[in-house]
Amino acid sequence: MTMEHVEGENKGKVVLYALSTCGWCKKTRMLLESLKIDFNYIYVDLLKGDERSEIIKEVENWNPQLSFPTVVINDNDVIVGFREDEIKEKLQ
Repeated sequence: MTMEHVEGENKGKVVLYALSTCGWCKKTRMLLESLKIDFNYIYVDLLKGDERSEIIKEVENWNPQLSFPTVVINDNDVIVGFREDEIKEKLQ
């Protein structure tokens, strides 16, 4: 699985699962970048085969509805959808 990495301030492990065509996913990524947070992200819809199946199972563990964006913070907090205030609160 190849995640893209964005350098920034380390606020713990932050992972964004997104779709390349999703406007809310783009807004979430832009929010994380504007907060200058160190995070990884992956566009699930651009994956193929076993890699895609593996990531889909991973996302379903955090978010059974398999909706996007899904942000996982420190393998503990899960934020589904573009929730600017909640993301800021967890990462400040």
